[in-house]
Amino acid sequence: MDRYGTDVLSGDWRRGNRPTSTPHPADPGLVVEEIETGWCGAVVRTEKSGGVHVVVLEDRHGRTRTFPLGPGFLIDGAPVILTPPVVATRPAPPTRTASGSLAVPGAKARVARGSRILVEGRHDAELVEKVWGDDLRIEGVVVEMLDGVDDLAAAITDFAPEPGRRLGILVDHLVPGTKEWRIVQEARSLRRYAPHTLILGHPFVDVWQSVRPERLGLSAWPDIPRGTPWKEGICAHLGWPHATVADTARAWRRILASVRTYADLEPTLLAGVEELIDFVTAPGT
Repeated sequence: MDRYGTDVLSGDWRRGNRPTSTPHPADPGLVVEEIETGWCGAVVRTEKSGGVHVVVLEDRHGRTRTFPLGPGFLIDGAPVILTPPVVATRPAPPTRTASGSLAVPGAKARVARGSRILVEGRHDAELVEKVWGDDLRIEGVVVEMLDGVDDLAAAITDFAPEPGRRLGILVDHLVPGTKEWRIVQEARSLRRYAPHTLILGHPFVDVWQSVRPERLGLSAWPDIPRGTPWKEGICAHLGWPHATVADTARAWRRILASVRTYADLEPTLLAGVEELIDFVTAPGT
């Protein structure tokens, strides 16, 4: 046993036996006492006044006084240093993809499935990518181009869909009586592949028409006279250059740029693409 006790010069000898103040957030409703004035009240709020952080206290009679935030307060007789209240950070609300699905931050693309979605051409593929690209990567679905549907039956036979390896196909201008309608009916007659193949379409002459006309300042897409190439006719109506293939390509870029989310597309196309995605991502595929 140390008969002389501890070293009297150790520690902070200037403080004596005074208790140490501890930081404490000035949360609304906290009851404190200001040491110099003896004012006791509940914290109403904290704010910045004249470049200084202050705390507003309300006593039991409803009167308020303002004091500098910091040391000089007691809570249940213990000295404290009032600090600004901790503001709880709310989790960022979930964002959505262009298709309206809940986004999955940081999700990596899934390894491609055996199933595929086929579309007629480049413009169809680019539109599907812009609106559904995030969803397709997470699902591992690859979209490929057909370059027209004239040989649709041959394309299905070459792919040879089977259980676990489905084929979804999106066709433009799928209207009864059209050339596209007859081609699709022939392709659907391939009984061997029919259970694993889904062919859907939209009524528009071209995928351009699936973009809501308001996005281009139109009340409706114009009717193009027979004998006039449809895309060139649209460009002429809009006052855009259309003499060359490059002009038409630039026109499509302008149309595609006007599409922000699924809400800028016609419901007929939306329903078709969504159904195809469900088909090729069904359990077991």
